[in-house]
Amino acid sequence: MKVLVVGGTGALGGHAALHLAAKGHQVTITGRGIGANAATPMAKLAYLQGDYVTGDFTPDRLAGFDWVVFAAGNDPRHVPAGADFGAWLRHANDVAIPAFFAAAREAGVSRAVQLGSFYPQAAPHLLDGNVYIQSRLAACEGARAEGRAGFDVCSVNAPFMVGTVPGLPSAIFEPYAQWAKGNLPIPHYAPTGGTNFMSFTSLSEAIEGALERGAPGKAYLVGDENLSFRDYFQMFFDAAGRPDVQLEERDAEMPLLPDVAIPQGRGNFIDYQPDPVETALLGYRRQDVRAAVNDIAAQYG
Repeated sequence: MKVLVVGGTGALGGHAALHLAAKGHQVTITGRGIGANAATPMAKLAYLQGDYVTGDFTPDRLAGFDWVVFAAGNDPRHVPAGADFGAWLRHANDVAIPAFFAAAREAGVSRAVQLGSFYPQAAPHLLDGNVYIQSRLAACEGARAEGRAGFDVCSVNAPFMVGTVPGLPSAIFEPYAQWAKGNLPIPHYAPTGGTNFMSFTSLSEAIEGALERGAPGKAYLVGDENLSFRDYFQMFFDAAGRPDVQLEERDAEMPLLPDVAIPQGRGNFIDYQPDPVETALLGYRRQDVRAAVNDIAAQYG
């Protein structure tokens, strides 16, 4: 199939694009800049420049693609300096994402997957007062509402992701690996609480399964392992060859995982098990988080 991966220059979209290309699909990626990072394998894929937020992907530009993976939803990191936080996210996610899916339908795309966030499904109580989570729910519902006969749309809603793409820098995982190696002067503790974690590989498999077998209009809550933040960060020290360093669990903000990055609040958990029938349908692996951490340690350590 001819597959367009929107956001394919980034980590999750890039990993999915490479996974689909390895399965024999003809993959094109998009991004706002001049192309994928030259050090990554995505640089060898076809590239279509554009920004969905500004409406660059008109039906004529999307014509000829069979399938679409949309992995470019905005989060707080994408809000430009000086922009109104809520207004930006509401436009980028509530408005521009459904508009993109409408354009894909008009272009003749037959199947599309929206990569979303797990918060609205796994922790709906967090919706109240959280503009970001509200906007991700609106994107999920709005994209799926654009489905029609001949244009199947579903969402894959993912938890706290863990993994690497060869050659791609990571402002999240490189500091984790360096800390575990002893190269950052941060005390050996983790904040209380935890969440569900999932590897990039598991997610790419779930996206592939959704493209091939996903039910039209369905929102799939995917995930892998429920871990405390302490147990998660301990994996990085184990992977760095320092299992003798045993992290303390502390009810205190941590520089590498500040409270703003824990929507459920420090000390709280988001625990769930993905539906086993849906997991089998999508065909993604489980118990893969430690392997993903080992890959991070090898790339950034």
